[in-house]
Amino acid sequence: MLFSSNIFIFLFLPFAFTAYYLLHNRYRNAFLLLLSLLFYAWGEPKFVIVMIGSILFNYSLAMLIDWQRQNKSVCKIILFFCIAGNLSLLFTYKYLDFFITNVNHFGFNIPLKNILLPIGISFFSFQAMSYVIDVFRGDVALQKKPHYIGLYISFFPQLIAGPIVRYKDIESQIEHRTIDFELFSDGVRRFIIGFSKKILLANNMALIADKAFAIPDAERSVIYAWIGAISYAFQILFDFSGYSDMSIGLGRMFGFRFLENFNYPYISKSISEFWRRWHMSLGQWFRDYVYFPLGGSRVKTKKRLFFNLFVVWSLTGVWHGASWNYVLWGLMYLVLIAFEKLTGYPDKFKTAYAATVYRIFILLCVLGGWVLFRALGIKAAIGYVVSMFDIGWKNLPHQILCDNVILTFREYWVFLIAATLCSTELFKWIRTRIDCSNNKVLQISANVFTLGFYSFCFLWAISFLILGAHNPFIYFNF
Repeated sequence: MLFSSNIFIFLFLPFAFTAYYLLHNRYRNAFLLLLSLLFYAWGEPKFVIVMIGSILFNYSLAMLIDWQRQNKSVCKIILFFCIAGNLSLLFTYKYLDFFITNVNHFGFNIPLKNILLPIGISFFSFQAMSYVIDVFRGDVALQKKPHYIGLYISFFPQLIAGPIVRYKDIESQIEHRTIDFELFSDGVRRFIIGFSKKILLANNMALIADKAFAIPDAERSVIYAWIGAISYAFQILFDFSGYSDMSIGLGRMFGFRFLENFNYPYISKSISEFWRRWHMSLGQWFRDYVYFPLGGSRVKTKKRLFFNLFVVWSLTGVWHGASWNYVLWGLMYLVLIAFEKLTGYPDKFKTAYAATVYRIFILLCVLGGWVLFRALGIKAAIGYVVSMFDIGWKNLPHQILCDNVILTFREYWVFLIAATLCSTELFKWIRTRIDCSNNKVLQISANVFTLGFYSFCFLWAISFLILGAHNPFIYFNF
């Protein structure tokens, strides 16, 4: 079930809030667990068995670790089975056919299994593993109530596409949480922001990107290739960050405070900063459970540092999907991150000019990475990138004024400008300046305008939804 769907907005959500607030506190967690399982089972009921199995498996192993707390060797063996079990689940559903396809290149003829991918399996598997690992480390206390762990793993606001929530971040909130008008209204505001990002920006950017990537390489003009790549960069930003905003907003409406997952990544000054701002919960997960245990940056040799980075970024690429595109995408970031770690750039730049040039360079790298992410195969990605730089100066006027370019700007100029502005901190900066001023009239006017603007965006997005506009969601694939 999509957050940006009629059935969720007009049926599921009203029922969820009405029932939740009518129930006594002692029944609310059990209700949310049942509601979350219903939410997950809506599209493909059989996959809820996978979800329940994951919950029981990880709950049981955490119990065993706590029971054998004094025997470190036994605890390590249990933890090994936990990690192996969760990764085996991921491998079977997500990577088995990819593995078979590559093995068949060596002369084998193993038939593909064509196993359907349970939605959000990468997210809830990582959450489940983090709980057991934290119990093993002693970072969190064992939770003996299975329905609490079930709620933590399956809670529907962040179940499908994150953010990846750590148990220690919501441990106390599961048992003791309070909801006031301010928190609830802030959740509504955040949900509207994410909903508007998804429907108004991501979905319209998807229409541009899909058309650009569908055109044969030889027929795609340079300008249109760049428009398509930039549109996809906006699509994936507002698609994923919009979902995260909706998730955070829904969580607050139920009394949960999830950590942020995006922080204007396209204004980053380095690749390292980009990944501190993009999908922050995934980056923190790999940092805490892979990078730091390997030694992180505090290692004796650069070779070891590079190895640690190689492991993390290989896994990051593979996590996103079973395709060599994702593997190469991860390795591209490995090279860029390793360059910054090993050389100290861009911190070593002594002039604003050099820093600006590097900033443009990393934006181009990110854009090229998204082409690799979006294209249907490595060959298609190479063809698209070539078309972005295949400038024929004699045909430049036609490149700029071709029908596709003119039509795109005529139909989508409002969304392109809005996407550009919303990917920066401009509106946040304006609002901060207003809030910090002593002009009460200006502050009240800003509040009234903001309320009206949010209402307008929500109703505009609802109109797109009712009319059945293009409504994909990228990260359902992961």
